[in-house]
Amino acid sequence: MRIYEGTCPVIFALHIIGGKWKLPVLWHLAKNPEGIRYNELKRNLEGITNIMLTRSLRELEEDGVVRRRQYSDIPPHVEYNLTELGAEIIPALIKMKEWGERISHISNKNLV
Repeated sequence: MRIYEGTCPVIFALHIIGGKWKLPVLWHLAKNPEGIRYNELKRNLEGITNIMLTRSLRELEEDGVVRRRQYSDIPPHVEYNLTELGAEIIPALIKMKEWGERISHISNKNLV
C-alpha cells in the first residue's frame, strides 16, 4: 500500500537527500565550497564505507546537487563541491541544526 499518492514535493526532496550519509556529505561539501577531495571527505565522515560514499556522491551528482571535477594533474585527482542547486538546501540544514540544538536537551534519545 502506498502511503503517499500523487507528487509531494517534500517526499521528492527527501528522496534526493534522504539516507544515512547524504546529509553529512552535503554538510561537509558546504563547509568546503572550493571543493574537497574524496579521501578528505571520507576522513571527515567517520564510519562511512567507500561503497556508501561513492554511492552517495554518485546519486547526488545524478540529481544535480553535487559537482564532480576531475583534474588531469600528476597525480590525477577528483574534487567534489555543491552545485547551485545543492547550495540551496544548506540554509534549511542550518535551521535543522539550530532546531536540533534547541530541542536536544528535552529528548532522552541518544542518537549517534
